Amino acid sequence: MDTIDPEHFVVALPVAVVAAVGGFLVSHYLSGRGCKKGQVNTCISKDSPKVVHSFDMEDIGTKAVYCRCWKSKKFPFCDGAHAKHNDETGDNVGPLIIKKKDA
Repeated sequence: MDTIDPEHFVVALPVAVVAAVGGFLVSHYLSGRGCKKGQVNTCISKDSPKVVHSFDMEDIGTKAVYCRCWKSKKFPFCDGAHAKHNDETGDNVGPLIIKKKDA
């Protein structure tokens, strides 16, 4: 088997480094585009096996806005925290809005 000449090594090394860095960057970009597994709820009622809230329609009034990003300081109500969450993560989550239908 032939050995690599020093001249060929000098050419091959930068090409290999560029290919490796390019491959890493492409794989990093592609892996960031898919759904990421992990916890959505990072701090709300963590001692409970399941976080559930129930409201009677009569208690809502004309309109209620509920959090779906789990980042609201007023959870389960929305405080607009999803805007910062979306900017930081590239997500597109928004609130759940329930309105009383006009008669």
